Amino acid sequence: MTDGARSATPPGLTPREVATHCPYCALQCGMTLRAGDTGVTVHPRQFPTNRGGLCQKGWTAAELLDHPDRLTTPLVRDPATDTLQPASWDTALDRVVAGIRAVQADAGRDAVAVFGGGGLTNEKAYALGKFARIGLRTRHIDYNGRFCMSSAAAAGMRAFGIDRGLPFPLADLGRADTLLLVGANPAETMPPLVRWLTEQRGNGGKLIVVDPRVTATARQADLHLQPLPGTDLAVANALLHIALTEGWVDRAYVAERTTGFDAVRRGVAAWWPARAEQLSGVPVADLEATARALGTGGRVIILTARGAEQHAKGVDTVTAYVNLALALGLPGRDGSGYGCLTGQGNGQGGREHGQKADQLPGYRKIDDPAAREHVAGVWGVPADELPGPGVPAYQLLDALGTPGGPRALLVFGSNPVVSAPRAARIEGRLRDLDLLVVADLLLSETAALADVVLPTAQWAEEDGTMTNLEGRVLRRRALRPPPPDVRTDLAIIAGLAARLAVAEATDTAPAGTAPTTTRTPGTAPAGTAPAPAETAGRPEAAVSAGRFPTDPAAVFAELRRASAGGAADYAGISWDRIDADDGVYWPCPTEDGPDTPRLFADRFATPDGRARFHAVDHRPAAEQVCATYPLHFTTGRVLAQYQSGTQTRRVAALRRAAPEAFVELHPDLAARLGIDDGDPVRVTSRRGEFRAPARLSAGIRPDTVFAPFHYAGAGRANSVTNDAVDPISGMPEFKICAVRVEKA
Repeated sequence: MTDGARSATPPGLTPREVATHCPYCALQCGMTLRAGDTGVTVHPRQFPTNRGGLCQKGWTAAELLDHPDRLTTPLVRDPATDTLQPASWDTALDRVVAGIRAVQADAGRDAVAVFGGGGLTNEKAYALGKFARIGLRTRHIDYNGRFCMSSAAAAGMRAFGIDRGLPFPLADLGRADTLLLVGANPAETMPPLVRWLTEQRGNGGKLIVVDPRVTATARQADLHLQPLPGTDLAVANALLHIALTEGWVDRAYVAERTTGFDAVRRGVAAWWPARAEQLSGVPVADLEATARALGTGGRVIILTARGAEQHAKGVDTVTAYVNLALALGLPGRDGSGYGCLTGQGNGQGGREHGQKADQLPGYRKIDDPAAREHVAGVWGVPADELPGPGVPAYQLLDALGTPGGPRALLVFGSNPVVSAPRAARIEGRLRDLDLLVVADLLLSETAALADVVLPTAQWAEEDGTMTNLEGRVLRRRALRPPPPDVRTDLAIIAGLAARLAVAEATDTAPAGTAPTTTRTPGTAPAGTAPAPAETAGRPEAAVSAGRFPTDPAAVFAELRRASAGGAADYAGISWDRIDADDGVYWPCPTEDGPDTPRLFADRFATPDGRARFHAVDHRPAAEQVCATYPLHFTTGRVLAQYQSGTQTRRVAALRRAAPEAFVELHPDLAARLGIDDGDPVRVTSRRGEFRAPARLSAGIRPDTVFAPFHYAGAGRANSVTNDAVDPISGMPEFKICAVRVEKA
C-alpha cells in the first residue's frame, strides 16, 4: 500500500448497522456493529490497519453494552452508611458542584484536579482540558497516558520537534528489510498488527526483538536479544558504537539533516560491545548481528514500546534508539524510520488536545504566550485567565489530600487504583480527598471509592473521533443511544460547567440584579445544546452552556479551530473527509490540501528543519537488587486482558482465557525457592506486596520475574512497582524494581 492508497469507503449502512472501530488499543481496527433481536454483534471490516482481522478483545467488545454490571444511574455516597446509593442527575451534579465550590472557596482554584484517560475520544479529551482550564480554572489536569507514551513523546519532541507515534503508515512495516522491536509484544497487545510482521518476514525481511522474556512476538523473531530489564539504553549505545566502527553511519544524511552528532559519537565510543554484554547479558555476537542487519539493510525501521519507555530514564532510552535511527539515516526515508507503538486507543489524540498538564490543543505548550492567545481566543476568554502548567500524573496523584495538594478530583475514563505505580499509596491518597468524582461505565476499583459516580455512554452509543498509532484520525460512530439515565461525557462536562457558572454568577451578582458574565462571551457553535432548564434567564450559565456543547460534531469543529497552526493541526480534517478516505493523517492544515501520512521527507519540525542528536548515557535503575530484594520485577500485558481490566475482566470469554494474575519465573529460580508450578506465591518490594499463582517458564531470565498488571485486589502487580519518575516525561518506572519471591 502506498502513502496515498487507502481501502474503499464502506458501503452505506442501515441505522441498525454501523461502520466503526474497536474500543481498545491504538491499532483501532475497523469493525461493523449490527443490532439484531439477540443483541449487538461485531463483524470485522476491511480497514488499512487490520485488513479484516480482530483479536479476541475486539470480537467480544459488544458484550459490555448490555452487561449486568453496567452503571445505569448516578450513585452518591450516603454519609450515614458510607455506601453508594442511586440518585437523580440533579442530586448527583449538585453534590459535585457543591463539593467543588466548597473546596475552591477554602483552598483556591488549584485545590480541584482532573484526571483523564487515553481512551477518551478527541472531542472528550479536548472538552475535558477546556473544562479544567476555564470551567474549574485549575492548573491541575493530567491523564493516564502519562503512564503510556510520555517518554517516547518527549524524546520525539526533542529530536524531531514533533510527536507522532508512527511518522509513517503502518503498511511500511510489511516492507521493511530489517525491523527492530524494542520492548514491544504486539502479538499479545495488538494481535492484528502481526499480519504486517508476517508479511515482512514473508518478503524476506529480518525481525529482531529486544525483550527480557521470550514473548509470543519474540518467538516469531529471527533474532531475540534478552537483556536485563533497564539496560536497553546500553544496548542502543552499543549498537551505534558498532555501526560507527563498521562504517554503517550515513555521514551525508547526518551532515545535511541533523545537528549534535559529535557529542553522541564521543559518548558511544565508551560502549564497546563487551561492556554492553557484561551489563545487559546480551552476547556480543547478537549485538553485532543486530547492528549488521540495521546498518546494511535497505529499508530499516526501529520501533520502541513500553518495555523500553516505562523507566525513570525512559526519555534517554528512547533517545538512544532515535540517535541510532538518525545515524543510519532512517527518519524520512521511504520505508524506513523510527516509531513508537502507541498503547491506548486514543493515546495519540488524547495527549494532543489538552489533557496533559503542560499542553493546550494542537500540541501547544501552555506556557507559550502565542499559544495561550490563540486558544484563549477560540474559547472566548482573556489569555491571562488561563492557568499555567500543572504537574505530571504521578506527582498529581501523590499530592492528593496532602497539605497544599488538591482536595477534590474528577476522574474520566481511568482507574488509577489499579494502574498507578505504588498503587496502595495512591489508593490511600484517593481516600484522603474531600471529594472524589468518577465518570465511568462500570464500577471500577477507583469508582468504588468515589463520593459520586456518574454513568457514561459507551463507545457504540456516541459519535466522535480517535487518532490511531499512525496519526490517522478516524470516525467512531454510534449504533444506538445510551440507556435513558446514562449521559455522555460531553453532557456531564456541560452540565457541571453550567451549574458552576450559575453558582459563581449568583455569588458575584449585586443584590437585586441579574448576574452577568465578567468574561468575553463565546459564540455557541452549531449543534450546541441549549442551557439546562435550571439556568434559564441567567446569562453566565447560557454562555457556559454555549462554551461546552454536547454535540461531538460541534466540539470537533471547535477543536479544529483551536488546533489550527499547532504541531498537531486538525484544521483541515472534517468528518466528511474522514468518511470519504478511511481517515485523515495530521497535520492537515487545510480542507483542500493534502494530509501527511509520512513525516520528515524534506525537513523536521524544528526551527532549522534539522533533527537533533542528544548524547545520553546508561544509568542504573532507580532501585537496585540486594540481599533482601534479590530479584528484578517487570510487568506487562496478556492477550485476553486490557489496561486495568475494568472492562475485559467482565467479559466471560476473556475471563476464562486469563482469569487471574500470575507470577512468571524461571524453573531454575523456582527450584531454588522451593516453588512448583501453580503454587501461590508472594511478591514483595519496599512498597508493598501482591499474591498470585506461580507460572514456570524457561522463557524468562532466571534473575527476573514478571506479572501482568490488569488485576485488582490481592493480585494487583502495581502494589510493588516503583514510583520513581523520569525527570523529563514524568513516566514512572513500571518496568523494573527489586523484589523477593516466596511461597505464600
